[in-house]
Amino acid sequence: MATATYPPPPPYYRLYKDYSRNPDSAPAPPPPIQGPYVLYGGNYTTDDVLPGLEEQGVRQLYPKGPNIDFKKELSSLNRELQLHLLELADVLVERPSQYARRVEDISLIFKNLHHLLNSLRPHQARATLIHILELQIQRRKQAVEDIKRRREEAQRLLKEAVGNLDGQ
Repeated sequence: MATATYPPPPPYYRLYKDYSRNPDSAPAPPPPIQGPYVLYGGNYTTDDVLPGLEEQGVRQLYPKGPNIDFKKELSSLNRELQLHLLELADVLVERPSQYARRVEDISLIFKNLHHLLNSLRPHQARATLIHILELQIQRRKQAVEDIKRRREEAQRLLKEAVGNLDGQ
C-alpha cells in the first residue's frame, strides 16, 4: 500500500519565523478589496446594492421611489396573493388547462414580496445590531453592579474580621 507524505508548508511561512519574539515582524495583511472582482469565474462587487426588479426583468407591482410605505405595500401584496391563490383553486377546479397564467401571476407577486422584504434587510440588520449592543451595555452595567456589591460585602466582612481580632 502506497502512502503519501503531507505536502510541504507554503513558502510564505518563513515570513513569520520571528513572530514569537517580535509580533511586528509579520507582514501587514493585504488591503480589503474595493469594487468589482472575479471569484471562481463569477463577477462580484463589494458594493452592497439591491438591484431593482426592473433590472431583473420583473414587473414591479408597488410604487417606485424612496418613500415606500412598506407595511401598506406588503399587506396589499399579501391580500393580492391570497386572492390569486383562491382564483388558482377556482381555475384548477373549473378550467384546469388555464392554470399557467395564474401561476405566473402568483410567481410575480412572490417576487415583489421577496424584493420588498430584501429591501428591508439593511434596516433589520441595523436594528439587530442596536439591540445586541444595548444588551451588551445592560450586561456590563449588571456586571459592574455585581462587582460593586461583592466589593462592599468583602469590605464588610473585612471590617467584621478586624473588629473580631481587635476584640480578642
